[in-house]
Amino acid sequence: MEKRWLAHYPPEIPHTLEYPAKTLPDSLRETAEQFGDGVAIDFLGKTITFRELWKRVQAFARSLQALGVKKGDRVAIMLPNCPQAVISYYGALLAGGIVVQTNPLYTEHELEYQLNDSGASVLVTLDLLYPKAEALRGKTPVKHWVVTRMQDYLPTVKKWLYPLVQRKQKMPSVQIEENDAVHWFRSLVGQNEGAPLPVAIDPQEDIALLQYTGGTTGRPKAAMLTHRNLIANTLMCAHWVYKCEKGKETVLGVLPFFHVYGMTTIMNLSVMMASKMVLLPRFDVKQTLKTIERTRPTMFPGAPTMYIALLNDPDLPKYDLSSINVCISGSAPLPVEVQEQFERATGGKLIEGYGLTEASPVTHGNFVWDGERVKGSIGVPWPDTEAKIISLETGEEVPPGEIGELVVRGPQVMKGYWNQPEETAQVLRDGWLYTGDIGYMDERGYFYIVDRKKDIIIASGYNIYPREVEEALYQHPKVQEAAVIGVPDPYRGETVKAFVVFKAGETCSEQELDAFMRARLAAYKVPRLYEFRSELPKTAVGKILRRTLVEEEKKKLDKSSERSVK
Repeated sequence: MEKRWLAHYPPEIPHTLEYPAKTLPDSLRETAEQFGDGVAIDFLGKTITFRELWKRVQAFARSLQALGVKKGDRVAIMLPNCPQAVISYYGALLAGGIVVQTNPLYTEHELEYQLNDSGASVLVTLDLLYPKAEALRGKTPVKHWVVTRMQDYLPTVKKWLYPLVQRKQKMPSVQIEENDAVHWFRSLVGQNEGAPLPVAIDPQEDIALLQYTGGTTGRPKAAMLTHRNLIANTLMCAHWVYKCEKGKETVLGVLPFFHVYGMTTIMNLSVMMASKMVLLPRFDVKQTLKTIERTRPTMFPGAPTMYIALLNDPDLPKYDLSSINVCISGSAPLPVEVQEQFERATGGKLIEGYGLTEASPVTHGNFVWDGERVKGSIGVPWPDTEAKIISLETGEEVPPGEIGELVVRGPQVMKGYWNQPEETAQVLRDGWLYTGDIGYMDERGYFYIVDRKKDIIIASGYNIYPREVEEALYQHPKVQEAAVIGVPDPYRGETVKAFVVFKAGETCSEQELDAFMRARLAAYKVPRLYEFRSELPKTAVGKILRRTLVEEEKKKLDKSSERSVK
């Protein structure tokens, strides 16, 4: 396999790296020793230094051990971005546990499945989320619930005002009594001073994280990511942004840490580079703009929908975003129009990267500074990462320009899926990770994603890639967001349907959109159906959920069939 992309690497980025045999907590300890007085976390104005963070991580690890947590035990964390999320993550790992990241938006049913599948014995969560967890008592392996309050790490004035905010926003008042099974987070961090009992961890083999992702059978499955997987990917990221200086950067942490993208590119990277993490518990446009102006972040990893929302806020010109030097966009395709507009608004660089949960998650990226950036491309493989495009029919590598499935391998690729050997065998073959994404590599070694294999629309025998249609829609000046899916068609087999959200105060007819699209796409790719909406379904990181739209269309079709039968 010819690694054409290596010819484009700037001299500052090595083709291969050295990966120290250390754990994620080792990374935090080293930073605390070298940059102890540096600010590790800024949470709505409350700051914590690296020395303080390491002290609290050690105390939490020791407390977990006192609760019976041993090497390999699973500790579930169901928290938004807040200091407690960082302390719990590194504390669980330092105690020898395996972290299970859990989405706070999960329903009881989803939470029950994940806790049972992972076998988690401890759950760390917010007081507002505790009733959901408590309802599952006796239905999961959880023996200990660790509960924290959002105000526990707020600045003094905001801590006093928090009860008023709760009443104004009509947040439920939750009464929780501490007992042998329910523990307050502040108590655990405030006791058991000193280092926890040492645990022998093999970074190469021992699992650090069970990160859940969608399954081919519809059941979520957990990628087993080792300490080395995560350390390797974080080191790759640090080398990719080589102009960022250790101990001098400020990173905006609005991507959720319970998603592997935010975990690696914000939390783990900030710890490794001794950067200040500015944490926001959720993405809110106005709060994000105010936070950027207050804290002056230099790095802003995000998702396309976040950048789109900021660009379309009418008050954007009132805020100074010039501190932002680099943004890495992931989790979904980055429309070229959005990239160009955001770079004009900030003066910084916005590059598109690519990855997946099973790869910790990043495998590709465009160059930020000295290397060439290719618009519409996911860039080139990161150091020590190999990639190729294989034929969907034969499985053999195809020549440049030909479309096939992207497969990758490297030190960031997972060990496999937790307790799912059949699913593992489907995606891991001879060390290669089969991504399920359809794309191609050009003559120079730059890669492009056309779409997900399962999202391809086949209309009248033609393959239509939703991403290409969405890119054309995003070029329309009135379109804010767009998603394209295939829906059943009695004549074509499938036909193209577009869901569109317009910018505030804008509207457009189907006829106008049709004329716009026909000027940019072959006739068979142009949507035959449009649906205008005020918003589109998204994941916690802002990725538009095409599958939710597909399921909605299927339900409509089923109901229509029932009526016709009657």
